[in-house]
Amino acid sequence: MALTHKTKKGKVFLVGAGPGDPKLLTLRGKTLLEEADTVVYDYLANPALLNFAKGEAERIYVGKKRGASNGQHQAKINQILIQSALAGKNVVRLKGGDPFIFGRGGEELEALVAESIPFEVVPGVSSAIGVPAYAGIPLTHRKIASSVTFITGHEDPDKVGNQINWEKLAIGADTLVFLMAMGNLSAIIRQLIFYGKSVTTPIAVIEWGSYPYQKTVTGTLENIEAIVSEKRIKPPVVLVVGAVVSLRDQLKWFETRPLFGKRILVTRAKAQAAVFITELEALGAEVISFPTLEICPPPSWDALDGAIDQIESYDTLIFTSVNGVSFFRDRLRALKKDFRLLKGISICAIGSATAETIEAWDLRVDLIPDEFKAEGLLDKLKESEIQGKRFLIPRALEARETLPDELRRLGGQVDVVPVYQAVQPSYSDEEIEYFLKRGAIDIMTFASSSTLRHFVAMIGQARFELYLKESAIAVIGPITGKTATNLGLTVSVMPKSYTFSALRDAIVDYYPIKA
Repeated sequence: MALTHKTKKGKVFLVGAGPGDPKLLTLRGKTLLEEADTVVYDYLANPALLNFAKGEAERIYVGKKRGASNGQHQAKINQILIQSALAGKNVVRLKGGDPFIFGRGGEELEALVAESIPFEVVPGVSSAIGVPAYAGIPLTHRKIASSVTFITGHEDPDKVGNQINWEKLAIGADTLVFLMAMGNLSAIIRQLIFYGKSVTTPIAVIEWGSYPYQKTVTGTLENIEAIVSEKRIKPPVVLVVGAVVSLRDQLKWFETRPLFGKRILVTRAKAQAAVFITELEALGAEVISFPTLEICPPPSWDALDGAIDQIESYDTLIFTSVNGVSFFRDRLRALKKDFRLLKGISICAIGSATAETIEAWDLRVDLIPDEFKAEGLLDKLKESEIQGKRFLIPRALEARETLPDELRRLGGQVDVVPVYQAVQPSYSDEEIEYFLKRGAIDIMTFASSSTLRHFVAMIGQARFELYLKESAIAVIGPITGKTATNLGLTVSVMPKSYTFSALRDAIVDYYPIKA
């Protein structure tokens, strides 16, 4: 559903973002983010969700700063929402979890009502439910627990009568879930035991639930504080108290994924990296996207346009990449032409992904080598007559000359035309420093020699030695591997077939199987 058309006042959409995993954002919430003029977001709303917002949308961070009182901070947020709406903007107020479960959503809407500002509420998955689920702890179970209570672990100190009724709470429900409770862990445990909970009652403490760096520890009310201290658990955390915690050993799933806890760098151009990133994240990795290539049109279309004008004179059309296919197809469309021009021309593709892109265009690939590189295609082409044949190779502006040079040596007539170029994107020094200081990277992936050369040039040898010398290096094939070796780097992962699915599998195989 689209946002309302702007009138004198805008509209505020109070959206629950789920605990942290972007998959927990509702489809409605995603749509609103895509169309919002302003996004106001909290500390616990995953910053990755901001990628759904349009580029020109205003992004306002309102995470609480140390030293500000709760009342003052909330009043400031209310004013931001009111002023943005009064300026005619449609605002998404993005809150971690559910906006009405310890999220101050009700207070913010009361402020909007006072100013007659229209609003909608998009419920989210509360961290009280979502985080235990990601830890493998069902809050209820037919044979173990029939009731659950949610409690704030950090009451508003300004609230009149701010005491939780611990006597009733301790024995009133089978499962207790405390949010924002790390700072009061000792007091919570003390009160539960004092009012009747057994010291042997199971308890789980879940840090950064549903994020790739989630950490879960379990124990009993008697020993959990020592375990939390030993494992250095820090907020934000969710506490789960009750017999259901004992099910975690059987039901944990999120932390047992093969790449869980691994931080993986992807340097491929953003437009081409989405599927690879999604697959790594599904396997549990925290993926850092740092594109070192930007794919854009060539400086001129003249060479390609000239080749298209005489396309019927070619015997063979060779595509060496998915990008080559995409840009060639788009140029045909721009010239008001289509694939009927290619009738009678043999089509070759290097790589299964390239072949699939061609076939999605309703064309048949006549030849694809077993080895996905120029040398493999040459071996296949040598099985037929090359002398006197005309070859067209639409490819990147800068690429290896192995294929065209060898075809010419064998008597072929070869036209190489640029259909795109891969340029090094621009990053400020501050952006590079921020990226490097986010934490140790377990494995860096490179899909081409260009991505690797650009990365080393952008980072610099000194910073590479300081931040990245312990990182493993994964390359998609031997050409990129040779580039890494020439740069003095050691390749740890290289798949046998040169595809992204094979690279993904090779990365999984690089790490021990989780118990």
